[in-house]
Amino acid sequence: MSYFGDITNATKTLLTGMKITGKYFFVNLFTRKDVITQQYPDNKDKLVMFDRFKGEVVMYHDENNHHRCDACTMCELACPNGSIEIIWDKKIDEETGKAKKELVNHIYHLEMCTMCGLCIEACPSDAIMWGQGYHHTTKDRSNLTKSLNKPGSSLIPGYKKPKK
Repeated sequence: MSYFGDITNATKTLLTGMKITGKYFFVNLFTRKDVITQQYPDNKDKLVMFDRFKGEVVMYHDENNHHRCDACTMCELACPNGSIEIIWDKKIDEETGKAKKELVNHIYHLEMCTMCGLCIEACPSDAIMWGQGYHHTTKDRSNLTKSLNKPGSSLIPGYKKPKK
């Protein structure tokens, strides 16, 4: 008796799923309401990603090409697979006369990134964030290694790391 009961239950479950699918298919076929499917790559020029989209890690720069990264290497330490490299150098701070870290290059290996976000959470100065870039197809893997700090950029003058 259980065998036929399982068949009846499976048929009922199948019809319930087909009812939901059929409703979305026929209602959206005529009204085009609630359609969230993007027709990529046909709409690549006008495609806008959602705010929560995790496309790649980027570094914020203001209009004067200043950033907030003070080369603390917290993001590099938090990354579980080593997709972030911080290259820094010590410079003498003219105000205090003490040696201070200065960012030389913030390297991001997109091909190794799992988009976990641990680097962004670990950054005490909110220097890095999620970007909206999504089109990363390439034939050369080296194109997926990016320098996050722009050429000629520097730390915001007088920047003090916020205490969290």
